[in-house]
Amino acid sequence: MHKSPALRRYNATVLGLSLAYMGTLFGVVSLFRSHPPTGPLAYLLGVLPALPLLGVFLAWGRYLRDEPDEYIRTMNVRQTLIATVFMLCATTIWGFLESFGLAPHVPAYSAGVLWFAGLMLGGCINIAAVRAGAV
Repeated sequence: MHKSPALRRYNATVLGLSLAYMGTLFGVVSLFRSHPPTGPLAYLLGVLPALPLLGVFLAWGRYLRDEPDEYIRTMNVRQTLIATVFMLCATTIWGFLESFGLAPHVPAYSAGVLWFAGLMLGGCINIAAVRAGAV
C-alpha cells in the first residue's frame, strides 16, 4: 500500500486529533451534565469538541496539498468531491424536509459526520472504478 510521508503525517495527526476529540467531548458532556457552565465559558466549552474535528478537516487539506504522487492525489481529490457532494445533497434535502415538518431536527454538526461517510463512499467508488479499469 502507498505510504508517503504525507500520508503517515496525516494518519498520525488524525490519531492525535481523534484522541483529543474523545477526551474533550467526554469532558465537556460530563461537565454540562454535572455542573452546567454559563455565559462566555459555556460557549467556549461548547465549541471545544469541534476544534479537533476542524483539525481533521485541515489535516486532510494538508495531506492533499503534500501528497507527492499525482495519481493518488487525484484519486483523493475525487474522493473529497464525492464526499462534499454527498454531504451537500443530504443536508439540503433534509433541510427542506425539516422546514416542511416532514423530518425531525438534526444537529448541524451531523454535516461533518455525513462528509466522513461520503469520504468512505468516495473511497468505495474509487476502488470500483480502479477494478473496472475506468481510471
